[in-house]
Amino acid sequence: MSARVHVSLDAMADQTNRPTRRTLKLRDWISTEPGAWVIVLMPALTAFIAGGPSWNSVWLVVLWCLCYCVQFCAARFAKSRGRARYRAPMLTYAALLAILGVPFLLKFPEILWWAPLFAVLFAGSLICSYNRAEHSIIANLCAVLASSAMAIPVTCLGSHLSRPFQEMLPARGVEIACAYALVLFASVLYVKTMIRERGNSRYLAASWAWHALITAVGFCFSLIYGILGVILLARAIIVPLATRNLKQTVKVAGISECVSSLISFSLITYAAMTLPM
Repeated sequence: MSARVHVSLDAMADQTNRPTRRTLKLRDWISTEPGAWVIVLMPALTAFIAGGPSWNSVWLVVLWCLCYCVQFCAARFAKSRGRARYRAPMLTYAALLAILGVPFLLKFPEILWWAPLFAVLFAGSLICSYNRAEHSIIANLCAVLASSAMAIPVTCLGSHLSRPFQEMLPARGVEIACAYALVLFASVLYVKTMIRERGNSRYLAASWAWHALITAVGFCFSLIYGILGVILLARAIIVPLATRNLKQTVKVAGISECVSSLISFSLITYAAMTLPM
């Protein structure tokens, strides 16, 4: 009798802990990687603030979010070799992107100047996903470059310019894009030394070297960027060494990355708003 009760309780626990069909379907529509959303949004939001908020830049940021939704659904579709469960989210997001994006293209055809770059990065991301290498350096680099580059067209639509796309490469947008490209790739290397490449001395050395580089480059441009580089370098050195004997470092990596992302966003945004162009 007791044994049957235990078996019944265990079965109930399994059913309780098992994701429901509704939860699984929700995961098909929403990215389960909050870190990816941070990479996608930070450069665009900094450009939106520093370039001067406008309804046109709001429009572009919304389109950029839809682009990411299409990308992560398409990546899952490619990785699964065309499973039907990922088709509906991908096509739905693509339809929404077309509905909101075609009027934007008609109003601002200059945005097509950026199409080749984003097409190449999107293709690279899908190829990596198809080969089940979505966490590779190449895939991460595609994400970092795409999200960083988006700062430039968002700045082109900001209210600080007398008219949209008055400049195709505004200095403020280029500065934001370069700053984030350096910082976000540093974060990629740091997270790898904490999780997937933990204990890999080559990755640790590469992370330290990259962080040292962005610190040196930062001080060459401004004290603000230099201080940001020092903070990120200290994180890249201290945290992996302090946690090398821990069994699980995912939570530590997540918390430290949240803090450093907030600091990076604040300092880069402040620098873009205050430093002379």
